[in-house]
Amino acid sequence: MNLANKLTFLRIILIPVFLIVLLTEWIPDPQKRIFAVIIFALASLTDMLDGYIARSRNLITNLGKFLDPLADKLLVTSALVSLVELGDLPAWVVIIILSRELAITGFRTVAVSEGIVIAASWWGKIKTISQMFMIMVFLLNISLPIFDVFETVLMWMAVIFTIISGVDYIVKNKRVLSTQK
Repeated sequence: MNLANKLTFLRIILIPVFLIVLLTEWIPDPQKRIFAVIIFALASLTDMLDGYIARSRNLITNLGKFLDPLADKLLVTSALVSLVELGDLPAWVVIIILSRELAITGFRTVAVSEGIVIAASWWGKIKTISQMFMIMVFLLNISLPIFDVFETVLMWMAVIFTIISGVDYIVKNKRVLSTQK
């Protein structure tokens, strides 16, 4: 197993650690949220690092192609659902984000079955960064009026970039849906 895939596995292993720290009661609240942010940030950094290493060292494998997006979706989904459970994030935000992820995953699956590869777009990268940053800020749960405004702005940015990136994938690759055998 190469270094890029090891980093992806590390991200997957960090997910239950993140959830245990965030959702159990044995760590008091400000500390557990800080630890959760650190774990989430570390896991998020492995996402950027594994992709860079795989491309720069020509270590792209089928295992990596499968596990990397799965690890990303598991990490983000775990954090988003946890934030709803904690009452920090509205469920409709999570529904929009998860709906986009499921739709684009299905869209990519159809594309692959047609022999079409859909490359990641800049909108997708911006979407991922905005979601991860929003999650980290919401995890901190700082109770200041200016911070509430900041959270709201980040939430709307993540939702808007999520929608734009989803529409962008479909519009740029609409031939996937119109291909007839």
